[in-house]
This record gives sequence, structure tokens and C-alpha cells, in this order.
Amino acid sequence: MFMNKLISQSHIWNSLKNHQKYLAPVQMKDLFALDEHRYENFSIEACDLLLDYSKNRLTKDTLNLLQQFAEKVELNSWVKKLFNGELVNNTERRAALHIALRNRSNTPIIVNGKDVMPGVNEVLDRMRKFSNSVRDGNWRGYTGKHIENIVNIGIGGSDLGPAMVARALRIYQHPRLQSYFVSNVDNSHLGDILTKINPETTLFIIASKTFTTQETILNAQTARRWLIEQLGNDEAVAKHFVAVSTATKKVTEFGIDPVNMFEFWDWVGGRYSLWSAIGLPISVMIGMERFEELLAGAHKLDQHFATAPLLKNLPVLMALIDVWYSSFFGTTSQVILPYDYTLKLFPAYLQQLVMESLGKRVTRDGNIVDYATCPVIWGAPGNNGQHAFYQLLHQGTHIIPTDFIVAIESHYDLSEHQDAVLSNALAQSHALMMGRNLEKTKQNLLNMGIEGEELSKQLPHRVFPGNQPSNTILYKKLTPEILGTLIALYEHKVFVQSVCWGINPFDQWGVELGKNVASTLLPALRVDTHNNAHDSSTNGLLNYIKAHRHSVL
Repeated sequence: MFMNKLISQSHIWNSLKNHQKYLAPVQMKDLFALDEHRYENFSIEACDLLLDYSKNRLTKDTLNLLQQFAEKVELNSWVKKLFNGELVNNTERRAALHIALRNRSNTPIIVNGKDVMPGVNEVLDRMRKFSNSVRDGNWRGYTGKHIENIVNIGIGGSDLGPAMVARALRIYQHPRLQSYFVSNVDNSHLGDILTKINPETTLFIIASKTFTTQETILNAQTARRWLIEQLGNDEAVAKHFVAVSTATKKVTEFGIDPVNMFEFWDWVGGRYSLWSAIGLPISVMIGMERFEELLAGAHKLDQHFATAPLLKNLPVLMALIDVWYSSFFGTTSQVILPYDYTLKLFPAYLQQLVMESLGKRVTRDGNIVDYATCPVIWGAPGNNGQHAFYQLLHQGTHIIPTDFIVAIESHYDLSEHQDAVLSNALAQSHALMMGRNLEKTKQNLLNMGIEGEELSKQLPHRVFPGNQPSNTILYKKLTPEILGTLIALYEHKVFVQSVCWGINPFDQWGVELGKNVASTLLPALRVDTHNNAHDSSTNGLLNYIKAHRHSVL
């Protein structure tokens, strides 16, 4: 197809392949035994985060080879392109400047010859005024009552980011306000929320850049009809709906005053957009001062990423380790385990960030890759996951790299609970690495009084192979600033991985395909005729659905 050489054909790639063969049988516990300072040698602290990556299948030689790999793909040059506003999203001919949205130093950032910072600051100022008006009670509904419910209607990046942050920072939310997030077009999602809220005290935020996103607009129109039915006048819409969009005409036709439309830009990708006006529900719930602390934490990590040496750089290290596992050990998934219940939605947020960015099979130049790229991202909060899927981690047949994300302190004064959380997090990372061999398992069973034939039966079931890799990320307490730092850490980690694999992390054509096909099937569901325009399976399913539901719309 194209003549550009794949990175897998390079000398450094072959060196890493050979190094992996050498390290594959090595036990991490033996690496600890050989180096009493392994923790000190394989951990770094920056931006109020501690990264312990000592429990990984790597040595200093591994890191040196990975550094050479980063240099081979010209990582530093790509970082400069990102920060300089160059068109790193090559398929859509766009910059990817989420860093500008949180540029607290306010240094000029140029896109197409224009400094974008005045526009960014103007939107932030409008967000501040609006958020203050809702929180202070100056913004009132159609009947004159204060706003008590904030319902964000969006999908993808217009939903997951704000929902995750609002959930994580709930401790900071205004006591009068309650937030809800609607994304799914399934009746039960919006329908369930409408039964819980009072139309007189509810404000809807419609988040859609083009104001044409099918799921978002369908939910918005339903919410609009509900509000008018409840309050008896379509003039109420202007008092209960605002928009995050660029489509002034469509927003106005919906009934929203353009004064209450908050814009963002084509250099802001959906999954990177919570820092923009898409974060409006966040700023309303926790206040603009706290929202700016979130931005400040991300900016601090941005500066670290842009300036720290490769092997002292948090997102670079984490990305290189992930590339090491995915492309050389052949791992196919990664599990995210926040031992901080406020981060309950963080694994789901990372699913979109990572898999929508890195789930690509061709390079920027259009070559089909011949190496593994994006892992499947999954996870759940500890300790819940321990009683669900940790069995697979400890005794399954897969190598599954793990990120433990751990708060040292909680916002709540329940010290016994926090000690239990911390002890479990440390125990799990230790047990995954150390395991328990046959000899120790046998002795353990003997100590329990299990002997003879029963011992032989039980022994193979009680052995833990260990040698499962993990990172541990520690921070003192989840504040807005720390959360901003954490999110930016994973954003930049994804970018580094994309550079290593030579792919564009800022487009999502696979998402577009599904939308296009859905638009062709929707009309078929709305006519009461037999369908034969598609493959036999799709035709059969369409016809079965129409035959077995009560009525055709």
C-alpha cells in the first residue's frame, strides 16, 4: 500500500524482541532478591504522584532499550508538534490542543497563525459567570424557583468525562444541587431520571458540537417535550436548557437563547474535551474555582510531560511499559484498579480514552501494522474487584498488566476503613508479583492439618504462579488538582503509545461507521413492511423485531 517502513522492521524492535525472550522466564521476585534497592531504582515522584513501577518484568537494560525505541520514533519531536498546535490529527487535518484548555500559564498557543488563548479564556469567563449564577440562585427556572437538578445530555466524550469527574469530586458539590448524566437512548435511562426530578427546578445542559448527534438530540427533544408538558409553555425551554455547541442556528431553533450557548473548537476531540465548555456541569456542581484547580493539575502534568527526561517522565514511562507488554509480551488487556471509590467511573472513562484512541490497525501513513497495539481496558474499584475477577489475575492463564491507583487518605474520617483499603491494595500488588510456589503451598496446607491423599488433591489448586506485573500510583487525597493530574497523565500516556506504534490517536472512524449504518436501519424500523435490503441476519432480526413489538412508530 505505502512504502513507509514499519517500526517493527527496525533494529531496535528486534533488540527488544530478543530482550523479551531473555526476560520471559525471569521471576520478578528474583529481580527484587538481586537488588535490594529495586523500589528506589524503579519508582519516581512528580506532580504530587508517586509511580512505583518496580513490579514489572523489566531491568535497567529494558529501560535503556525502551529509551532507544522512544528516540527512534522521535518522541520528543512529536511532543513538540502536539504542544505547538501542529496538525497531529493527520486524517482530519486538525491540531489536538486539549492542553490549551488548561494552559494556566496563559502562554500563547498558535493554531493556523492565531493565538487560541483569548478564545479559551473568554469561554472560561462565561462558564464562571453562568456557574456562579446557578450556584448563587440568581438563575431561576420558568416559575421563579432555584435550580436544584443539573441534567447533562450528551454521549461519549460529552458524557463520560464530565460524569466521571462529577462523581469523583462529589465531596465538593454545591449542597443544593444534584447532577444526572443521560447518554443512552434506551428509554430507561432518561425515563428513570425524569421520574426523579422536578421540572421547575431542573436545568438541562445539551452537549453536542453539531447539535445533530442522534442519541443526544433524541434525548434532548424528549426532555424538551416533557418540560413543556409539565410547565405548559414552550417559553419555559429558554429558562431550563443551555447548550454546549457550535451550531447557533439549530440551538436557537430548539428554543435555547444563543447567549446561553457555550462553544468549543474542532481542535478539541470529544474524549479530550472535559477541560472545555463540555465541563460546564462540572463547574456548576463544584464551582469554577475548583474547576480551575482541575485545570491547574492537568497543566502541571503537561509541563512535566513537555520537559522531563524520558526515563524520569511519568506518562512516557507508563506508555513505554505498556508498549513493552502489548507488542513484545503479547498481552491483550490491562486492568485499572482504583483503590479510591470516588474513582468508580475512572476505568470506564479510560476505556474510551485508550481504546477509541489506540484501537487502530493502520499507521498514520496507512500501512497495516504487523504488531499488537491497543490492549482491552477494563477494571473496577477495589475491593469490589477482589470478589469478582481477581481470581483470573492470580490463577488465570493470561498476563494482565495492572494499574493500582491508590489514595493515601480519604475525605471522610473513617480511618479503619482507609487502613483496610490501603492494606488490600498493597497486599494485592504484592501477591500478584510474589505468588505462592508449590513448596510454600504444601507447607501451608500441612500447617492447616491437610495431609496424605487430600494434600495431593488440594495442592495444585492452591498454587499461585505470581510474576503478574503492576504499577502502583499513589497520591495523598483526591482533590480537583490531583484528579486533573491523573487524567492528564493517562492522556499523555496514550499519546506516547500512539507515537511508538505510529498511529493517529485523535480520530475514530470506527465510531462513525456504526453511526452511518444505524442511520440506514432506523427508517426500516419505522415502516410496517418486510425487509430484505440487508444481509440475511440483519433482515431476519429487523423482521422479527417488527413482528413482535406492539406497534410500529
